[in-house]
Amino acid sequence: MNTTAIFEPVGHESLAEAVVSQVEDLIASGILKQGRKLPSERDLAEMLRVSRPKLREALQVLEERGLVTTQHGEGTFVAALTGQAMMPALLALYERHEPAFFDYLEYRREQEGFAARLAARRATKADKERISEILDENERAWQQQDTKASQEADFALHSAIVDASQNATLIHMMASIYELTRKGVFYNRDFLRTIDGTGEKLLQQHLELGHAVIESDEERAEKAATDHIDFVEESFRLGIEQQRREAMAEKRRILSR
Repeated sequence: MNTTAIFEPVGHESLAEAVVSQVEDLIASGILKQGRKLPSERDLAEMLRVSRPKLREALQVLEERGLVTTQHGEGTFVAALTGQAMMPALLALYERHEPAFFDYLEYRREQEGFAARLAARRATKADKERISEILDENERAWQQQDTKASQEADFALHSAIVDASQNATLIHMMASIYELTRKGVFYNRDFLRTIDGTGEKLLQQHLELGHAVIESDEERAEKAATDHIDFVEESFRLGIEQQRREAMAEKRRILSR
């Protein structure tokens, strides 16, 4: 994300407060998400057309409010605002407790469908252009059989659709969920890909979802989103069952020696 184009010059009345207000708006709307690095102090001062002392004053206020953090030698970052979606103990429980994993998918199904419907209704021209570019990345990654690029394009598409919902709460909460999914906490996407075979099914689902949003078709977008999660759930149920059958078969083979 290029942050240089999202800041606007501020007026001369109460400069520090104007800077604080602008950054707060960007964070509240989900444009600046947790972990995002702000431009350098010099660059940001130039973008906002304020003096560096006034900018430092504003950044201090934002830090006192817990909205940004400054790391010596690294820069200023948007603070962790939503915290961890789940604590380590609960994540470990999910790994041991199979039904909890499917509860996670159930949650994803409802939130993804809601986000897709809102996105189809509210997506701006810029949102649609971004989604279209990501769809191209999805197709390119699939054609090149680049699994890493395919995974990144997958996450980028879901995030872009949630962003296009224009619902700040949804944007922040789903960003936390997506980060856990990106780290493979809930499932390994490579496992899903082996079930899908070439990954073409996943590609077609993503294309259908993205185009439905671009074409502002709310019902189609919601259906595409929920169908995608249903496919993920069914695939994992089949995969887990296949693993169980293979384990039982191996035990029988060992006993028959």
